Amino acid sequence: MMENKEKRPYVSWELIGNFMEDAFVAYGVPRDDAKICADVLMESDRQGIESHGCNRFKPVYIDRIKEGILNPLTEYEIVKETPCTLVVDAHDGMGMVASHKAMQSLIEKARTNGISMAAIRNSSHYGIAGYWPLMAVREGMIGITGTNARSSIAPTFGVENMLGTNPLTFGMPTDEDFPFMLDCATSISQRGKIEVYARTGQDTPEGVVIGNDGAAMTDSAEILKGLTEGTAALTPLGGIGEELAGYKGYGYATVVEILSAALQAGSFLKLITNVDEEGKKRPYHLGHFFIVINPEAFCGLETFKKIAGNILRDLRASKKAPGKDRIFTAGEKEWLVWQERKDKGVPIGEAVQKELIEVRDEKGLPYRFPFE
Repeated sequence: MMENKEKRPYVSWELIGNFMEDAFVAYGVPRDDAKICADVLMESDRQGIESHGCNRFKPVYIDRIKEGILNPLTEYEIVKETPCTLVVDAHDGMGMVASHKAMQSLIEKARTNGISMAAIRNSSHYGIAGYWPLMAVREGMIGITGTNARSSIAPTFGVENMLGTNPLTFGMPTDEDFPFMLDCATSISQRGKIEVYARTGQDTPEGVVIGNDGAAMTDSAEILKGLTEGTAALTPLGGIGEELAGYKGYGYATVVEILSAALQAGSFLKLITNVDEEGKKRPYHLGHFFIVINPEAFCGLETFKKIAGNILRDLRASKKAPGKDRIFTAGEKEWLVWQERKDKGVPIGEAVQKELIEVRDEKGLPYRFPFE
């Protein structure tokens, strides 16, 4: 979560949502699909996870559509289907759209069969990973997802960026006002957070990134360049080497890579790139996986929610470290951010302000923002 948010101007959820929807439509995304894409981006900002919200609207989606490496029209092809499983080819369309359709199908399968799983190939960035488990949570179910990504993480004892930041994400309903939601990369930090550091002129904390010489890198702009050129790599959860158990983050990143690629016979590791053999830009061909579990097929939803809530409450009530007055559980801080932002809107920094204005002016959209 970003500091000093109050210093940035707020834009209402209605305004930013309508603008992004209309902008997606202007670049060829069908209206219904554009609504999904805008909502996924806003969900990230609702939770205070700004690395995947409006911050990425232009560079990750609009620019890639303009470059011809992201199809605004999503061809959703079911490759194989059983009562509990689904394999989809997204044909390099909007990953958020393909994921939304797949999750809708999985929820219905789990409603009937108790559990379901899908794998998607030839996809694109699907936004904040936590959006997809939340779809299941709203239906009283457990959601799990992961996705591979362009190479960023070096394996333990290595310096070459091989694995993506590969989030392993869980959402579970509880009897509280908010669900349990764990949405994090398998690296110490993800590329999106470093993009935010670069936009705001901040250094990346030492130990998050290593260069080919094995030394730590902190210049955020240089890191982004190095991640693209292969001269820098993110460290896995736990950090460099084995002393702080970096092999655990490396292992979990590999789990996500295998489940994202092997179940749907898709691209993996260095094959996930937007540059072909001739140096020309191409789609990334990402893979995602999704699992939905219906508690009604086990002990029942209400029992599950009560026990899950009891676990979280016991954790928060446990003995606190000296000087600390509160223990949080996963998903709580994000819910608190939403309580703060639901009436104020989304704070927009100067760099993103310029991008929104550029997109608006390029398509002549009839919008004026409060920061102008």
